[in-house]
Amino acid sequence: MKQGIDIEQPVQISPEARVQILETLRANKIPAEYGLRVGIRGGGCGASWVLGFDTPGETDEVYALDGVRVLIDKKHLLYVLGLTIGYERHSEGSGFTVERP
Repeated sequence: MKQGIDIEQPVQISPEARVQILETLRANKIPAEYGLRVGIRGGGCGASWVLGFDTPGETDEVYALDGVRVLIDKKHLLYVLGLTIGYERHSEGSGFTVERP
């Protein structure tokens, strides 16, 4: 296991991202059984990050991170371990960011 990464808290959520996630859940009246899905799509050089709201499936691990319910498929855990989910505002717009350690 990588030093400094807590398996009980496999991803970090910045304070700005937390506010945006909770506001999106509230504003869109997303039911409590939903959580933020964090994962990957594709593989190799063509892989992309998955961030979205979903309900847990049979192969998901569910975490409570700073008041945010996070869903990670067990197959994706190794790839997302240590990620930091952020939120940035800039002149072209705003959006979530994903940073690897």
